[in-house]
Amino acid sequence: MFAKLTIAVVAAALALVHVKAETHTVSFTNNCGYGTPYLWGQNGVLYSSGEGSYTSDGPLLGLISYLQNGNCGNDGEGCTTVEATLENASNSAADITLISPHEFSVTSGFGFYGGCDGAGEDCTSADCPGAFTDPTNGLIVSCSEPNVNIAITFCD
Repeated sequence: MFAKLTIAVVAAALALVHVKAETHTVSFTNNCGYGTPYLWGQNGVLYSSGEGSYTSDGPLLGLISYLQNGNCGNDGEGCTTVEATLENASNSAADITLISPHEFSVTSGFGFYGGCDGAGEDCTSADCPGAFTDPTNGLIVSCSEPNVNIAITFCD
């Protein structure tokens, strides 16, 4: 009985160590001189509303980020959004969306760092060629490096 309990405790501790081993940071730079960067997660969880960065000890799934300029809805409606998923279990990925009800609001871009450095995308105008304007087009940038981070810049 004691041996089974010890094995169970060790297994649980190892599982916690494995989960804590995954970490991701989302960094923001706002060069616009106005607005506030927002970072939302799945199920409407607001992770960050400000400058600087947000770090998670675990995967970050279904992220939506935008510069709140007073005209954006909670999911970035009416604004340019950067969408991302950062996780070690599969490829991390990010894109820029202008799919209605989203629309171009400010120059926005992202880039991975801490792995896949240099991979990213920028949207500098309403006719942004890499952005999704409907569900069938656009560029998804992926990264298979563990613990990858993403930098999001507004008005670069």
